[in-house]
Amino acid sequence: MAIKAGELFEDLGPVGVAAGIGAVLLLPVIAGIGKPVAKAAIKGGISLLERSKGALAEAGEVFEDLVAEARAELAEEEVNGVVASGNGISGPQG
Repeated sequence: MAIKAGELFEDLGPVGVAAGIGAVLLLPVIAGIGKPVAKAAIKGGISLLERSKGALAEAGEVFEDLVAEARAELAEEEVNGVVASGNGISGPQG
C-alpha cells in the first residue's frame, strides 16, 4: 500500500497540513534556486565526460602503439629463428 503525500501531511495534524502548504508554496522558490545548481552540475558532468573521452582516446592510442611494437618484435624474433614457447621465450642453443 503506497503512502500518498497528502495523507502523510493530514496524519500529522495541523502542523502537517501547514507543512504541506508551505512545501507547495516554497516549491517554485526551491526549483528556481535548484535549477541553476542542477544546470551547473550537468555542465560539469558534460565537461568531465568530454575530457575523459580525450584521455581514454589517448590511452587507447598508447595501447595500440604497444600492441604494434609487440607484434613487430614477435615478427622480428620469428625471422631470427627465435620461437616463443608457453613457458617463456627460447631460442637456438649454442
